[in-house]
Amino acid sequence: MSDLNLTLQPVAIIHTPYQEKFSVPRQPNLVQDGTGVVELLPPYNVPEAVRGLAQFSHLWLIFQFDKIPQGKWQPTVRPPRLGGNQRVGVFASRSTHRPNPLGLSKVELRKIDCSQGKVLLHLGSVDLVNGTPIFDIKPYIAYADSEPNAISGFAQAKPPVLLQVKFSPDAQTAVQKIEEFQPHFQRFITEVLQQDPRPAYQQGQISERIYGVHLANYNVTFQIRELGIVEVVNILLNDNSLHF
Repeated sequence: MSDLNLTLQPVAIIHTPYQEKFSVPRQPNLVQDGTGVVELLPPYNVPEAVRGLAQFSHLWLIFQFDKIPQGKWQPTVRPPRLGGNQRVGVFASRSTHRPNPLGLSKVELRKIDCSQGKVLLHLGSVDLVNGTPIFDIKPYIAYADSEPNAISGFAQAKPPVLLQVKFSPDAQTAVQKIEEFQPHFQRFITEVLQQDPRPAYQQGQISERIYGVHLANYNVTFQIRELGIVEVVNILLNDNSLHF
């Protein structure tokens, strides 16, 4: 039998406002301001490599779950959509813990920028951590890829909003200042937190614990002291955040 081992090298990396996997929405299109930019790496960062790509409105990204410990997987997982208590087969889920740490994401292509020796693909809403390696980029082809009548098991419908988001006076003051040069930042925080980024087993519970999540260049702290309500406590500049 031929050697089945395959070594992959990234063709690109993606820049996103999500600095850690805790904050990443579980699918694209859940957070409209959580956009991304794919930057092609040498030797693929040439305009010829993306010739004709601008004719497509959406792309498939094949990427690596590079923040997940390697070699740790189980034949069954507990999807968040099932409350984190019910198990299904790993191949019946989109779990990050897989035999091979590969993910697939459909994203909107908004613009291609080829300048100053770089090739950048500006995207719509994404569900990837900042710096995620991209192994391949393929155009989305509607007639072949779209199945309007497809059955999607336990994820047939878009997940409901789980939490109402409120801002403390300090957080409201901070976000108003940020929005002077980063529009819609309050909406961005709201759409991330209303999905309740906590582990599934903690959802539906109240706690005095203060959580922190890194979004763009900021550390957003929040607390869930009332059932169904999350309060943003404060928003502070995170000097250790990645910039793009």
